[in-house]
Amino acid sequence: MGTGLLKILVLMVASMNCLAPSSASSFFKDKPWERRKPILSVSATSSSFASSSIVLPLQGNVYPNGKIALECICECFSEFYNVTLYVGQPPKPYFLDPDTGSDLTWLQCDAPCQQCTETPHPLYRPSDDLVPCKDPLCMSLHSSVDHRCENPDQCDYEVEYADGGSSLGVLVRDIFPLNLTNGDPIRPRLALGCGYDQIPGSSYYHPMDGILGLGKGAVSIVSQLHNQGIIRNVIGHCFSSRGGGYLFFGDDIYDSHRVVWTPMSRDYPKHYSPGLGELIFNGRSTGLRNLFAVFDSGSSYTYFNAQAYQVLTSLLNRELAGKPLREAMDDDTLPLCWRGRKPFKSLRDVRKYFKPLALSFSSGGRSKAVFEIPMEGYLILSSMGNVCLGILNGTEVGLQNSNIIGDISMHDKIVIYNNEKQAIGWATANCDRVPKSRAAATM
Repeated sequence: MGTGLLKILVLMVASMNCLAPSSASSFFKDKPWERRKPILSVSATSSSFASSSIVLPLQGNVYPNGKIALECICECFSEFYNVTLYVGQPPKPYFLDPDTGSDLTWLQCDAPCQQCTETPHPLYRPSDDLVPCKDPLCMSLHSSVDHRCENPDQCDYEVEYADGGSSLGVLVRDIFPLNLTNGDPIRPRLALGCGYDQIPGSSYYHPMDGILGLGKGAVSIVSQLHNQGIIRNVIGHCFSSRGGGYLFFGDDIYDSHRVVWTPMSRDYPKHYSPGLGELIFNGRSTGLRNLFAVFDSGSSYTYFNAQAYQVLTSLLNRELAGKPLREAMDDDTLPLCWRGRKPFKSLRDVRKYFKPLALSFSSGGRSKAVFEIPMEGYLILSSMGNVCLGILNGTEVGLQNSNIIGDISMHDKIVIYNNEKQAIGWATANCDRVPKSRAAATM
């Protein structure tokens, strides 16, 4: 699935006049599904839950295991940043792509499956707790408030991604065993998609069990946990440049006073966007302002619009003039790579040749929130010993004027999306150490 892009997520009404004959309603209408009453495994009013968090270790990295939004021009690997979640009774493990660019969490599902892609684990066997069509969570999935219910007993959905990939399925509820940082185990019953018909997008090449939707919508896992009174509506992640890291829900593991904060843009309410930014190169303005930026954990690489990409590559090539680096035309790891007189062994070998970048955002009043991108936040070392630019031309892959801050540029930073205060924050952090509480977090 094209999770290497910004998820310009299109959630469509699953009306039977819009779907193929094998739609969710027609596919399930003869199934003897009986909905159970919800299992109340947690107290919705427990103040101890709301003051705690959930921390989940991450696996994978950007390169060589990352994803790009172009066709698979590099060697295809089977991993990326992913998180393991247990779902069901008895609980079974699944690898999910954590994606702040989309809302719905879904698993490839044996309902049975009409079309599923390769998965690391056996397909999810859904519970029989169907979400009704008129449920508020189902209503939130559809762009039209008057969407038709062909089958009132179930919620049909279809999600489409920017690279042409999609998932068709039905919404169910199931148990998600989790542990809070205060030591309490919980077993909330949450809604997720049972995806029985997947179409892989152009950037798909890694086996996956599904997507962990961490967007701002009501159906996202964090919104559901918050609405059950379990955690604050706060999401964060810390991607280590050495691979791995952690994901967290709640606000119990970081010191807010050590974080650079900027308001979420009210003009782009569906995205984790700080609004319009200014591109800084080596501490100086490039003159490029009003760059619409979005933080997207589902994108391994960072994307600039065509104008910003051209300005950046021109500045980099100007800096490299007269230096012992030449463009490596035979290295197709990424669109732009450079070689030295001999293969580089680490990015430290080229530190003196590449300048830091930054994006500057208004944080209210005259102050600015500066998101710094050191050269390690925009370069990778290819298998050929060359250095490649991990910022790509987003306009070429259909992102128009959007500028996507992907995983590579968020390395070794804790990045926080506080939906209650409508703010995005970041701070340099040791992402190799998975915290258990605020006191354990190293920033």
